[in-house]
Amino acid sequence: MKIWLISKKTGVFCIVLFLALVSVLFLGRNQSITVSTKERDLPIYCVDKGEEKLISISFDAAWGAEDTMQLIEILKKYDVKATFFVVGSWVDEFPDAVKALSDAGHEIMNHSNSHPHMTQISKEKMKEEIEKCNEKIAAITGKTPHLFRAPYGDYNDEVVQTVRDCGSYTIQWSIESYETKVKVRKIA
Repeated sequence: MKIWLISKKTGVFCIVLFLALVSVLFLGRNQSITVSTKERDLPIYCVDKGEEKLISISFDAAWGAEDTMQLIEILKKYDVKATFFVVGSWVDEFPDAVKALSDAGHEIMNHSNSHPHMTQISKEKMKEEIEKCNEKIAAITGKTPHLFRAPYGDYNDEVVQTVRDCGSYTIQWSIESYETKVKVRKIA
């Protein structure tokens, strides 16, 4: 049997080194596990319909309405229904466009009342943005929206929870189809 004799100075150094290693290996790991296991409250990006292959087409309406009737005709020609996420100020400015979209069978959903960055406003202001837009849409279409798309795609846990508290679901997009980002080709 061997006995190791170490000086007091070396012993203290070994104890400190041991405690540092334990802290890094165990305490640090527990902290990272705690942080990484917190689940984030996410919006809906897609819905699994099993074997059925479907897509959802949606538009955000927050500016002009000059192309609305042409868009309605194109969608009608191809027997396509879409969801329009409208801003309350757009509803105020273009109520006839909202009515035409709804009458054509398209869904009219909420995109806030004034298009703010939702993560930069209070929970009370978020609720106000959602509720005011819902009221405006319901006054024209007779239907209260149940879906919400955050302006700029700007969300966090509090936004998703606040929308849920208002009785709606937060929806996000999975593909942006701006002309500069995606080229669409006709499928024969």
